[in-house]
Amino acid sequence: MTDPAPPAHPSSSSGIRSFWAKIDRPFTVGFTLTLGGLAALLLGLAASNLATVIIYIVLALFAALGLEPVVDWLMNRGVKRGWAIAIVFLGVAVVLVGILWLVIPTVVEQISQFIRDIPGLVTAAEQSEWFAFLQAQFGAAVPDIVNNIESFLTDPGNIAAIGGGAVQVGISIVSGISGAFITLVLTLYFIASMPAIKQAFYRLAPARNRPGLETMTEQITGSIGGYLIGMVVLAMANAIFAFILHLILGLPFPALMAVVAFLITLIPLIGPVLYWIIASVIALFSDPVTALIFAGLYLAYIQVEAYVLTPRVMNRTIEIPGALVVIGALVGGTLLGLIGALVAIPVSASILLIIKQVWVPRQDAKV
Repeated sequence: MTDPAPPAHPSSSSGIRSFWAKIDRPFTVGFTLTLGGLAALLLGLAASNLATVIIYIVLALFAALGLEPVVDWLMNRGVKRGWAIAIVFLGVAVVLVGILWLVIPTVVEQISQFIRDIPGLVTAAEQSEWFAFLQAQFGAAVPDIVNNIESFLTDPGNIAAIGGGAVQVGISIVSGISGAFITLVLTLYFIASMPAIKQAFYRLAPARNRPGLETMTEQITGSIGGYLIGMVVLAMANAIFAFILHLILGLPFPALMAVVAFLITLIPLIGPVLYWIIASVIALFSDPVTALIFAGLYLAYIQVEAYVLTPRVMNRTIEIPGALVVIGALVGGTLLGLIGALVAIPVSASILLIIKQVWVPRQDAKV
């Protein structure tokens, strides 16, 4: 006598009946799916409209994490947290005002001089041997291309059109100033309430998991802070070296190129290479030999930075493979520009740390 078949699980049978009951009512299913699609669309539109606010919040949070190690350093020497925050913000404000006061007038003057000197630079380039070589290889197309570029750059209408017109440029400047102020206020709030924010985050996890979560969070935030400070220090070193190199070699626009070097080399790993290419091409219009010397010296500095400065400055950051650095910088730069490239690396490193300390041990425990 064979055993009777085991009864179907009540939950599974009820789930099957519920599914077929819904299929039998297509109007209800269609209405539910439509409401779900509309809700997803509204959430997407809200996220798109709040993109600027989200960027401000993320940038302020990363700035707070970058300043947190300096606040901790002052607190370890007996300074209360409130006074430490005030000292840090006062120091940052003094440095920013000093840099802007010294650099902006010179940069504005050199940008104007650069626009005025474009015809002379083009004429000098056309009289050089390398231009004659290119013209011999490619014919009359080379002078036509150079003349078109010169006409475009020397036309004020085109310069204004690049920024969307004079009114749009003014709006962009005002938006940038207001965005910087909002980011500064948010940074002050985040850094002042950082301990409370961390404690509130820890309490979201079960009590048994809080010690591990606290250890991992402190490691991530400390590494992000060290990384951001390190990137600013390395970018400043690039800017100083570029400024001195331009002065020694007699290349034009040293202050302008130093500012460009600082901004571009904030992009990890590929930033110095990008600046090396851009600055070498610009120097080529002054003198090919000087441009070659500049390219060789700056390439040597890139090697020194990669093997000497970066390991010393980045000794507190999370180790991350070079391939992930490049991928993270490209993805972040594509999505959010310079800010995205700057924050993509610590985000990638944090995800890598979570995988190593949470997901991999759980997989290893499965047998």
